[in-house]
Amino acid sequence: MTSPMRISLYAPAAVMALAPAAALAVDYMSAEQAQKLMFPQADAFELRELPLDAVLSQQLAAAGVKPQAPRLQLRVARQGGAVQGYVVVDEVIGKFERITYAVGTNADGSIRQVEVLSYRESHGHEIRLPAWRKQFVGKTAASPLQVGEDIANISGATLSCTHLTEGVRRNVVWLDLLRRNGKLT
Repeated sequence: MTSPMRISLYAPAAVMALAPAAALAVDYMSAEQAQKLMFPQADAFELRELPLDAVLSQQLAAAGVKPQAPRLQLRVARQGGAVQGYVVVDEVIGKFERITYAVGTNADGSIRQVEVLSYRESHGHEIRLPAWRKQFVGKTAASPLQVGEDIANISGATLSCTHLTEGVRRNVVWLDLLRRNGKLT
């Protein structure tokens, strides 16, 4: 027969074994720090919100992109009044928790940089590695931007890689459509 003392000693261990792994929330940088890192020569950043209208919604759907919000909030990087590029701060789900990231594009729509601002998962933090994020540089809305196609996967971080890549693609396509429609001037 098991003594009551023995049960009380093992009960906390059993509860801990059944609990999911704790997420580690780490904030690496703010949106303001990311925009300055991406566009160090910029002397001004203009915060803009561009609504999703019916035409843009149809164009996004035709490109296989489903927006997560009714408007795109972006930061226009300027130097001496000239547009240097754009920064979009967004969130995607990793496996269970949100990943906050920023994607910066040059004025021509090519990806300049991707930065992870906050990571809340217990696994998959390797998406912060510069070598992995560098894969995005130079890609455009015409690029596949798909894990296994032109973006490599990281074993143990498959969902984080996939969802972050999907988020980057969504925002790059949205920005490209806005640029081609003359709404980013």
